[in-house]
This record gives sequence, structure tokens and C-alpha cells, in this order.
Amino acid sequence: MSVILIMLPAALILAGLGVWAFIMAAKKGQFDDLDTPAIRAVFDDDDVPVSHTKGKADAQNPSGRAADDTAHTERV
Repeated sequence: MSVILIMLPAALILAGLGVWAFIMAAKKGQFDDLDTPAIRAVFDDDDVPVSHTKGKADAQNPSGRAADDTAHTERV
């Protein structure tokens, strides 16, 4: 019976901390956009616009081909 005197206040404190953390997250806007994080994994972060890669390809490879073109054609 004495365990209840320790566990009940501990459970109430933990529950109160959880409710407080939820309220603080909701006030800061954590739950405002629920759709974008789900589709963010679909987008490719490595895509670079063509206008940015043209100057780099010309400077590094005078033949005019992109560096990735040679990697795909030389497979054995």
C-alpha cells in the first residue's frame, strides 16, 4: 500500500509534464502543417537547376558533356 503513495504522485507529475509539453508544442506551431513532412521524403534534394550546372560542366569538362554522362556509359 505504501507503493501507491510514491507511484501515484510520480504518475501524476509525469502526466502533467506530458500535457505541458503538448500544449507548448501546439502553441509554437509544431502541429500546423501535417501534410508537408509526409511528402518531403519524396522530393530529391540533389536536384540542381540546369543553369547552375552548365558553367561547372564547361569548366571541368571541355568536351561539353556532363561528368555524369561518362560514368553511365563506361560500365563493363
